[in-house]
Amino acid sequence: MKLGLVLFLLVALLSGCATPHKPAGYDYSAFRAANPRSILIVPVVNNSLDVDASDYFLSAISQPIAERGYYVFPVNMVKRVMEEDGLADANMVHHADPTQLAKLFGADSVLYVSIERWDAKYAVVSTTVTVEFKYILKDGHTGQILWQSAQHIEYQPSGVVSGNIIADLVVSAVQAAIAKGHPNYMPLARRANAQTVLRTHYGLPAGPYRKNEYQKDFEQF
Repeated sequence: MKLGLVLFLLVALLSGCATPHKPAGYDYSAFRAANPRSILIVPVVNNSLDVDASDYFLSAISQPIAERGYYVFPVNMVKRVMEEDGLADANMVHHADPTQLAKLFGADSVLYVSIERWDAKYAVVSTTVTVEFKYILKDGHTGQILWQSAQHIEYQPSGVVSGNIIADLVVSAVQAAIAKGHPNYMPLARRANAQTVLRTHYGLPAGPYRKNEYQKDFEQF
């Protein structure tokens, strides 16, 4: 009797070990149920000190989402329509009823993005350029959160190594000053958006206009 029990427990243990473990990731149950086909990207809340950051960011967000297989409403048109409807303030838009915003454009979902950082810090011989964003996608019919993510990326120009320490320090200092005076945020913004959208187990599942992957990427998402 005892031998039979031991064998049963051994088989159960081996069976458990053989079961493939699904990697931890975002819970897409609400997203799958809503099955959005179109995404309305509303004006961005800019929490950085750069007043132009939101406009620059908007120019970099549509492409990766559209390439993922979703219809994306033209961001400049959306911004203009909202301004005409008295929703010029991004914070006001983010606190408005998402179902009403979606109804205004006939959208399935609404994407809210906030810029948390968009800055360049100078330290004599180096400058660190940083961008940080938060993303929340809500159902245009219920207002429920379907997906959310965050991204933080830093870039520091690589130093010059010529063998002449003094010359290298001078060149590095000049590069740092240029990066501080004219930081190029756009490559970082594009990279952040692409990584957020495409990140396995945490990004956006393929949309209906990406037919080769639509509803076939369950193992990744």
